[in-house]
Amino acid sequence: MIRQFGWGEFLFLLEGARWTVVLSLLAFTAGGALGLAVALGRTSKWKSLRILTATYIQIFQGTPLLVQLFFVYFGLPLLGLKVDVWVALTIGLSLHTSAFLGEIWRGSIQAVPDGQSEAARALGIGYVHRMVDVVLPQAFRIGLPATISFLVNLIKGTALAALLGLTELTRSGQLMSNITFQPLQVYGAVALIYFLICIPLTYCSARIERRLNAAR
Repeated sequence: MIRQFGWGEFLFLLEGARWTVVLSLLAFTAGGALGLAVALGRTSKWKSLRILTATYIQIFQGTPLLVQLFFVYFGLPLLGLKVDVWVALTIGLSLHTSAFLGEIWRGSIQAVPDGQSEAARALGIGYVHRMVDVVLPQAFRIGLPATISFLVNLIKGTALAALLGLTELTRSGQLMSNITFQPLQVYGAVALIYFLICIPLTYCSARIERRLNAAR
C-alpha cells in the first residue's frame, strides 16, 4: 500500500532539515576560520602569499561545488585517507566556503579607510593588534550583509550532499517521494522548509545593508 504524505512524513523531512542546518554550521564555522586566513593572505604585503591565496580562490570559485565534493569524497581514499561522508562533506564545503568568504572579507578589509591603519601605525601598534582591534571590527561590519547572503547560498548548496548519500533535507525528500509517489507535495514541503530556514537570514542581510547605507 502506498503511503500518503502527511504529518508523520513531514516530520521525517524536518529530521533531515536538522542535518542540513548542522552541516551548514560546520562548514560555515570551519570555512570562516580558513576564510579569514585567506583574506589576510590576499591583503598581505608579501606578493607570493597574495598570488597563492588568489590562486586558491580562483580554483574553488571557478569549479562546480559538486565536483569539489566528489574530489574530496573519492580522492582522499586514493591517498590512503578513509573518511566517512560527514567528514568529506565538511571538508569539501569548508574549502568552498573559505574561498568565497576569503574574497568577501578581502574586499571588506580593503574598504576600511587607509587612514585607520596609518593612524594605528603612527601610534606604534603592531600588525596583529592593528588588525584585531582596528581593521577587522570595521571590516566585519562592512562585510556582514554579504557574509549572511553567502550563508543562505551555502544552506541551499548542502542539497548536493544528497548525491553522496547523506540523509539531509533533499535526500529525505527523495526517499519520501519514492515511498509516497507524491513528488509535488513532498518537494513542495522541502522547498517550504528551505524557505523558512533561509528567509530570516535574507531579511536580516537586507536590513543590515539598509542600515549601513543609511549610515553612510
